[in-house]
Amino acid sequence: MRFSLSLLNPPSPLPRISRNLPAIGGVYRAFLDDFIVKEEATYLPVGSGSHLFVLVEKRGMTTPIAIEKLAAALGVRARDAGFAGMKDRHAITTQWLSFEGADRGRALSLDLPGIRVLDAAYHERKLKTGHLRGNHFEIRVREVDEAHRGQIEDILDLIRQQGLPNYFGVQRFGRGDNVRRALAFLQGETRPPSKPYERRLLVSALQSQLFNHYLAERVLEDRLGIIEAGELVKKADTGGIFTAEDVEEVQARADRFEVHPTGPIFGPKMSWPTGRPRQREEAILEHLDLDEDALSRMGKLGAGTRRVVRIVPKDLHAELDDGVLTLRFFLPKGAYATNLLEEIFKEGLIEQKNPPRE
Repeated sequence: MRFSLSLLNPPSPLPRISRNLPAIGGVYRAFLDDFIVKEEATYLPVGSGSHLFVLVEKRGMTTPIAIEKLAAALGVRARDAGFAGMKDRHAITTQWLSFEGADRGRALSLDLPGIRVLDAAYHERKLKTGHLRGNHFEIRVREVDEAHRGQIEDILDLIRQQGLPNYFGVQRFGRGDNVRRALAFLQGETRPPSKPYERRLLVSALQSQLFNHYLAERVLEDRLGIIEAGELVKKADTGGIFTAEDVEEVQARADRFEVHPTGPIFGPKMSWPTGRPRQREEAILEHLDLDEDALSRMGKLGAGTRRVVRIVPKDLHAELDDGVLTLRFFLPKGAYATNLLEEIFKEGLIEQKNPPRE
């Protein structure tokens, strides 16, 4: 299998740790209840304050639309609402939302199409993006041949041993040629969009593209969990980042998933590795003629950070019954369930978004 690693186009297809195994056919998102997501909060509301936290289950609806409908029903402003993360439309999803000045009794009595209020409690502060530990998934993939049972188990074992490449999903890139548009204004060739949210979208798309490219090369070279001297490594328990010096000692910790290598989310405030790892990352920017001045144009829209190159799905279970593969697992925030699906099925996975099953 050949992969395209153009810096301006997504690697097609993204390299997988199980790339030596053939693709498996399967259909997902055929019905809403084939894709179930339950958010795990970082903290729960304390019971007092001006912000009402509402736990909702929504069906076939985006998070922004759910917020608009709830805000209108509660008689508050949607623009003051808070959420920890965006959730899929073509799914059944459970998440916390916050509404300033809303009434708890009114929220608990709501009966809205596609939205079910499960709980409500007051909190002192608005719910902010990223205030979640992660998400629990239950996903069903249909039309899976029983003959692939052994291969599926082999791939899941490989994920348990190596971790899963932490690629950004296609949702991160938006529609259109956002990567090239971002590059054009960062290089000074065009003026940036006037709207801040659009500038932020373009910068995010470029950052994600460059990280995926970095990670794709790492996967192709079988270096997903391999530690090099000078690498910036993140602790799994505390999130602290440090430079790998004693490679043997850090590699032993990485093998136990106590630490994870990180890759670049380029920006003016991003921390850099040293030695050969830094040279690898600098080569990506040099290839696109991006220098410090270009990165500075990202400003607050993309200050830059580090992202772990692999994640370890927790409580990963699979059942294949009568052609339906049911996967249950937990992913930390910022990770994409489609990565796990595509690791198993590769280009054999077909997305089929049908009307909801009643």
